[in-house]
Amino acid sequence: MTMLKKVAVAASQAVQAEAAPAPVRRYRALMVRGTLVVFVAAFAVLTLLVKTIPSFAFDLQITKAIQMIHFPAFTWLMNAISWPGFVPQSIIISALIVVLLFCFGLHWEAVVALVGAVFPTAVNLLVKDLVGRPRPDSSLVNVYAAVTDYSFPSGHVMFYLGVFGFVWFLAFTLLKHSIKRTLLLVLFGILIALVGVSRIYVGEHWASDVLGAYLLGSVTLVAIIQFYIWGKTRFFVHQPAAPTEPQPK
Repeated sequence: MTMLKKVAVAASQAVQAEAAPAPVRRYRALMVRGTLVVFVAAFAVLTLLVKTIPSFAFDLQITKAIQMIHFPAFTWLMNAISWPGFVPQSIIISALIVVLLFCFGLHWEAVVALVGAVFPTAVNLLVKDLVGRPRPDSSLVNVYAAVTDYSFPSGHVMFYLGVFGFVWFLAFTLLKHSIKRTLLLVLFGILIALVGVSRIYVGEHWASDVLGAYLLGSVTLVAIIQFYIWGKTRFFVHQPAAPTEPQPK
């Protein structure tokens, strides 16, 4: 047995030891899906408002309030939270997650993680072109770095929900209760929660852009999770880690 294969087997065994039983995984998946679906209808209403109303007073008020925080550590944190969402680091991080999941024996999870990186971004670009909302003007708010594409909805937020949200879902549904599971949930939860604030703070999005992205990103995450659950009993059913019973023919 080669050294690489030994490492892969050891990694798969470690993940398998941490995996929760199948009934627990199914219950957790159902709970998350039910929570996320609540956001679906609100996105259509917000999109209609954004398309028909040039700007909202609360957008400017929220941005000014957030940008009043001048602590250097907070500024650094906001820029650091946004950093993974830019190219090329977004591509590198997505590729690393896919490769790590595959090496851990989570083969189907790796495939769906790749979908989670591509699908929300494609949907985001499509909606941005359809709505055509300009970015915040530097004459109104502090813009740390000018971005030329459209503003609604935030691509960062949707990317984080697609990639980090799916990894959060995997940790929540697949792993047993442990410090490692808790740390993963907290880390990816913080990234998802704060990226919206960071996009407003750096002046590249309005609050309504961020809200729309959380709503639409939740919809795409639900679709990704549904696809994952649908394929879990069909593809890679004998994978080394977190296998499942194959779909009856």
